[in-house]
Amino acid sequence: MVDKSTKAARGTVLCDNANMNLLKANDFVAESIRKKMAEMGILLLNITSSAGSGKTTLLQETGKRLKEEFKIKILVGDLETERDAERLREVGVEALQIVTGGICHLEGQMIVQAMDAIDLDGVDILIIENVGNLVCPASFDLGEDYRVTLLASTEGDDKPKKYPRMFFTSDLVLISKSDLLPHLPFSVEAAIQDVRDVNPEIEVFPVSSLTGEGIDKWCNWLREKAIAKRKSTTASV
Repeated sequence: MVDKSTKAARGTVLCDNANMNLLKANDFVAESIRKKMAEMGILLLNITSSAGSGKTTLLQETGKRLKEEFKIKILVGDLETERDAERLREVGVEALQIVTGGICHLEGQMIVQAMDAIDLDGVDILIIENVGNLVCPASFDLGEDYRVTLLASTEGDDKPKKYPRMFFTSDLVLISKSDLLPHLPFSVEAAIQDVRDVNPEIEVFPVSSLTGEGIDKWCNWLREKAIAKRKSTTASV
């Protein structure tokens, strides 16, 4: 796996000095988050996508299946309302809403403040559900171990090359709402090819929170990463 800071640097485009300073400051905070998560043995995921791709529904299904095996907490980013956090609490997963007040992405300092508001003792997996947007969140490292991006069948198979930075900086792509594929002009093969043209190392597979397709595979992926993180922390003590 490519180092997160290296991957972020490769994905950076030219921007003004103010934005460069903002990203540098964010990277500093992100590294402090990554160090804290490593010390605590917590797997940190950053879940990204366009709005309406099914992130919250996927996390509801994830919580139902894994909450007895792992202690999971979720930080949810949205411009307004607590609706997504409330949906996650309904299935028994502790969730904290981060209301950005119009900002189209989460930043490292927002995550630090949110982490200060929750009890991380004994947590195995901390998931960040980022603001629905394939542009701004791609530039901001949140200290995550892995970035997982959802590409919904309803948004078209051409997004990986339209928004390459997001897919380049991701470690896993889930083609969500796969149950709708028979009714849509979406080519899974074309989408996977475009994703791998941008990021040859990435894993891609379809999921449906409605039918359950791919959910076991996704949960197994998450389980393996959480166990590996715990082992790596234990070995370093």
